[in-house]
Amino acid sequence: MATEIKKIGVLTSGGDAPGMNAAVRAVVRASIYYGIDVFGIYKGYDGLINGNMEQLYVRSVSNILSRGGTFLLSARSKEFRTKEGRAKAYENFKANGLDALVVIGGDGSFTGADIFSQEFDVPVIGIPGTIDNDLSGTDFTIGYDTACNTAREAIDKIRDTASSHERLFFVEVMGRDAGFIALNSAIGGGAVAMIVPEHNWSIDALISRLKKGAANQKASNVVIVAEGCHLGSSYDIAEKVKEHIPHYDIRVSVLGHLQRGGSPTTLDRVLASRMGVAAVEGLREGQSKVMVGVINNKISYTPIGEAIKTIKRLDDDEFRIAKILSI
Repeated sequence: MATEIKKIGVLTSGGDAPGMNAAVRAVVRASIYYGIDVFGIYKGYDGLINGNMEQLYVRSVSNILSRGGTFLLSARSKEFRTKEGRAKAYENFKANGLDALVVIGGDGSFTGADIFSQEFDVPVIGIPGTIDNDLSGTDFTIGYDTACNTAREAIDKIRDTASSHERLFFVEVMGRDAGFIALNSAIGGGAVAMIVPEHNWSIDALISRLKKGAANQKASNVVIVAEGCHLGSSYDIAEKVKEHIPHYDIRVSVLGHLQRGGSPTTLDRVLASRMGVAAVEGLREGQSKVMVGVINNKISYTPIGEAIKTIKRLDDDEFRIAKILSI
């Protein structure tokens, strides 16, 4: 049976991701379409604790579809991790007459949302906004496609200079403990190899791959390194390779936070829009403590606890393809 929801609060939390604004826009406009008031909560859970929120209208979210970042701002709230902080947040939640909460963020944000919902029996739905793509229960998270495209564009430019000077470049991409950006940007950018947290690749195996490329007269080599890989940073790996192949002209490029910025791709805008509408419709249908996802192009709802605890695996077939194409 549908639950009557009259007023929804929406916030963005944790690391920003391209497409968060599109998700907020969808939540706001879907809420208004269904006759529900919607309040934007600024600076994530800190805004909920401090009562930093205001009602949003159709025009409040005009012209934000193409903007990166989040106009609601984001933060990682230390106070919300305490029972006292969550109690204060609940006081403001009730004081503003909110009936439900939509949280746009990653696993840390969802962990907080899950605890908050359990402690105070608050209807909560999560929308996965993180470039890492590391949440199960959805094929893609909001911001991931844009981050992959940003990384690939940078790799294309780096390859130009690598080819001109016959250099070996190590390009470090984000992703924390997940190698999704590394794997897909490696295939899209034509890398000779990628080093990700999920696979225990050795320096010896990397050296062998590079020597094989040299034997095939490769004019340039680009190796993609995920920031959380077991071999260390891209600088650490470059030094180890230099010890084995001292004649290589080696350079390192750390792409860093530029992967979080920029206008979201069409895929991320559509994904965020679908998920935003689904979050509002899910709340109206009585859904709670779940994350909205898209699996095989269909909307799905996964318990938040399952989404953050289940390890999302890289596609082994994409590894196979990357190896074939790296010769």
